[in-house]
Amino acid sequence: MTYDVCIIGTGPAGLSAALNLKLHNKSILWFGSSDLSMKVGKSEKIANYPGIPYVSGEELNKCFLKQIKEAELEITDKMVTNVTATRKGFMILADNEIFEARALLLATGAFTAKPMPGEEEFLGRGVSYCATCDGFLYRGKTIAVHCGAERYEHEVEYLAEIADKVYLSTAYKDSKIDLPNVELLDSQLGKVNGEMKVTGIETVKGETHDVDGVFILRTAVAPTALMNGLEMDGPHIAVDREMKTNKKGCYAAGDCTGRPYQIAKAVGEGNIAAHAILEYLAELDKEN
Repeated sequence: MTYDVCIIGTGPAGLSAALNLKLHNKSILWFGSSDLSMKVGKSEKIANYPGIPYVSGEELNKCFLKQIKEAELEITDKMVTNVTATRKGFMILADNEIFEARALLLATGAFTAKPMPGEEEFLGRGVSYCATCDGFLYRGKTIAVHCGAERYEHEVEYLAEIADKVYLSTAYKDSKIDLPNVELLDSQLGKVNGEMKVTGIETVKGETHDVDGVFILRTAVAPTALMNGLEMDGPHIAVDREMKTNKKGCYAAGDCTGRPYQIAKAVGEGNIAAHAILEYLAELDKEN
């Protein structure tokens, strides 16, 4: 099935766009966490969102979830690791499954994690963002895994079933992983080493280990790694007034497009992007 629109991100921008596109009867493939925005959820008090004064982020997310349910919108809780533009639209890779859509909205939030040295250089040559996509390549081998959130620990366990040895670093305390072939590092992964391919890692404390591959399981993938050739404005996705990117049929909204990092701005941009996508889809229909 080819969807009308694929939305990546379940924060306020993604929700705003999804609601508007649903009202216009478009088929929507919506990727992101079913818990919605972690950033919103952790906000103690939100005082500048029109119509809902002094609400906590947790309360606002509950309102969003209620609206999603009432609108009969579905969230696909899979991690998107690659998007490729095709002649007919976009091919989206998520948890080793391929999906297709005619238009694309990136509402991925602000990407704050800087790539570690060697990460981008060896992407596809020993560095992977997808356990289920590439894990089979390392059967009986030694790998390193950086786990960015507890919700990805099942992927670490999956990799441990395949690999002979796993060096694990986490971005949080009290990992629940307790397997004989998994060694929890006492400091985070700091560097990926290699020549033509990955040959080892170095922790931020300077410890080194020989590995055949590295899996980086973050809550988000950098836009430049997600989609090849996407134009950036510093750390943000470059867009015009209609939230168009430099890729035909691809739009972006919310914190990923730049400051101010505020919910009202994200909601507004999601609305603008949705209407621009509707116009784009109408043009495609006329051409066909």
